[in-house]
Amino acid sequence: MAEKRKLGFAMCGSFCTHRAAVDVLRSLTPDYEVTPILSFAASETDTRFGTAALLREQLTAICGRPPVTTITEAEKFGPSVPLDLLYLCPCTGNTLARLAHGITDTPVTMAAKAHLRCDRPLLLALASNDAMSANLSNLALLLNRKNIFFVPMLQDAPSAKPHSLVADFSLSRDALSAMSSGRQLRPLFRG
Repeated sequence: MAEKRKLGFAMCGSFCTHRAAVDVLRSLTPDYEVTPILSFAASETDTRFGTAALLREQLTAICGRPPVTTITEAEKFGPSVPLDLLYLCPCTGNTLARLAHGITDTPVTMAAKAHLRCDRPLLLALASNDAMSANLSNLALLLNRKNIFFVPMLQDAPSAKPHSLVADFSLSRDALSAMSSGRQLRPLFRG
């Protein structure tokens, strides 16, 4: 039996998409050795969608290890503890902006920096209400960046939220597979 590839699965604070992200995580664990990583917001904030403690418990049960929740822990994902792939699911507009501008002030952005400095691929499942307004320039910057890939996305509510984009989480496995081959899954924007 082949050794499982090492996947970092990082969650940011798009709380309304956490249920879908946890479902994606469950579907990936049979094929990957998964290390969960949480942003400060995801690891500490209780919302109407659930408590932070419950999220940490779910991730620990699914992955068989507790999530990384500090910058110090996340820094190891460079040369000392390499991951084959890193998947930010969901990736908020806030984290998108941080990545675009090299800001490393959360466990998730530190994991991404450490991972990318070793020329390893990073997949983003964007979930942002301002992706087509304030964050559009950050999206464009990252689309041109080496080793950064996106799960195809769509407008989730064009009338009510005209600037919002959210990843099609059902395409996670296909996007990971394409990224593993150095390709961006297309079309990137879905109807």
